[in-house]
Amino acid sequence: MGRNSLRFVSLLLAWPSLLVAAPIAADEFRSPSLTALRIEWRAALDQLRSEINSRPQIAGDFIFAPRRSVPRYDPRAMPALVQLNAVSSRFFTGITRSPVPVLLPFDAAAYLDAQRSGAPATLALARYQADFNPVDMFDAGPAGYSATFSIEPGAGDGMPSRVYAKPVEVQITGSALLYDIADPAGGKGEPVKPLAATYPDLRRFIREGYVRYAFTRFGAAYVVSIQCLDSVARPRRLACKEAYPVAERFLKALRVAGGQRMRPLADVASNIIDRPAVRSPDFSYRPSGDIIPNTGYRKQGGHPDAMAYAQIRFPLEKAPAFVRSQSFGKRDKSEGPTAYPWRDNFCESRSFEVWQCGGGYGHQGEDIRAADCPSPGEGREPCDPKRRGVVAVRDAIVIRGAKDQAATLQVNSRTEHIRFRYMHMNPHAMNADGVLNGRIVTEGEKIGVISNYLDRPAGTSMHLHFDVQVFTRDGWIWVSPYVTLVSAYERLIRARGREIGPEIAVTAQPVAHALPEDVLKPDLREGAGGEEN
Repeated sequence: MGRNSLRFVSLLLAWPSLLVAAPIAADEFRSPSLTALRIEWRAALDQLRSEINSRPQIAGDFIFAPRRSVPRYDPRAMPALVQLNAVSSRFFTGITRSPVPVLLPFDAAAYLDAQRSGAPATLALARYQADFNPVDMFDAGPAGYSATFSIEPGAGDGMPSRVYAKPVEVQITGSALLYDIADPAGGKGEPVKPLAATYPDLRRFIREGYVRYAFTRFGAAYVVSIQCLDSVARPRRLACKEAYPVAERFLKALRVAGGQRMRPLADVASNIIDRPAVRSPDFSYRPSGDIIPNTGYRKQGGHPDAMAYAQIRFPLEKAPAFVRSQSFGKRDKSEGPTAYPWRDNFCESRSFEVWQCGGGYGHQGEDIRAADCPSPGEGREPCDPKRRGVVAVRDAIVIRGAKDQAATLQVNSRTEHIRFRYMHMNPHAMNADGVLNGRIVTEGEKIGVISNYLDRPAGTSMHLHFDVQVFTRDGWIWVSPYVTLVSAYERLIRARGREIGPEIAVTAQPVAHALPEDVLKPDLREGAGGEEN
């Protein structure tokens, strides 16, 4: 059987929702399968040679002849890359960790030429980055790299004026790992004629709140994206049509900035995940996709997904905890907000595009609530409802600007390229704690507390919103974290939960310190109960 046939079989096994897929037992969870791409470093070296030769004054400084006296994957085998990395690493820390050629809007040849000509060291870096500001976030690791840049209003020669009055943020990811997901919306888009000669397979499309430009270069998958709305331009809201010129300026400015040839990654097969043998006496959960009736977009149902996308530490510091709806909880009359069984809320009605959900709109993630504090008593641990710890689910790098309300953790390894986003923690507290771009956190490390921040304190109920994104040829897309959280919670409590179908779970199962049914404020950003969502 050929390699492509093996990948096809693996994909079918990983996705039971496909009509032709092999069935999975109700109590089985699977890990995802991933495809490893083969990187063409010789092609990258050829492009680098062309870029360097455009500046004759410094072209002779670079050694492009390979050194065959050293092992193939020794960095010294490609001297020109070693020289380039020495320059780029001043601005992009860790660039040598990327196994794919790092494309960035940084013209290393122009920078070196200016230095050779005696340009002052204080000259703004934006001069060599097509007027984009110094990088806000850069992360490179065994799967690839990600970077975030921004450009100020009015910056950039020849750029059209725009209504949006704030800097525009541009993200790029290059990856040698792709998650195999049955994505009917994937691979679509329109060509961009002005860039067709440079990027023959370039696709432009709007998906899940971003305009995206996806292309293949050197065998790797790259996606440039800008968050925007496909609507009328406004001073405080970036319209996608105003984002197009920014993204295309960014693409035109991309150069080989570094990276390092490494041993090829291997495909990752989907496997059944081990679960605790001991049964929990109280933890139970409804099936994936079983959302509260009529709470999906236009009253559609949820999306069953038996995939645990990563083996993580549960994001709340302590049990018990409850995955429950925060926007439609009052409709679940038989169950309080802090009671088992858990209930999926990934596809609850929201104004956010989510490819896995019916109609293409959903919640993007899951809402998690901690148990109520018990009454004070002898021998009980102190409990402050405003100090419930939130922890890192994996060893990861933080992606978060000082003004961001959400914090994202990115895992970049030889077998994973995945993101975990946390919402509703107080951003001022996160700033004070240094939960900002580039910080490295370890699994289980406390990174905040459960809060109710949504544009302001007390903007929503006290809970944590948690979601998961994986990298595909369409870029970072949301996938259901429900089974991932069930699996993580079982490891936290060291016991296996019980899946309960709707016909069985007719009354709430009491849990110590559960709150009585309370009045929940509608979460206006993560979805109100209104049918317009």
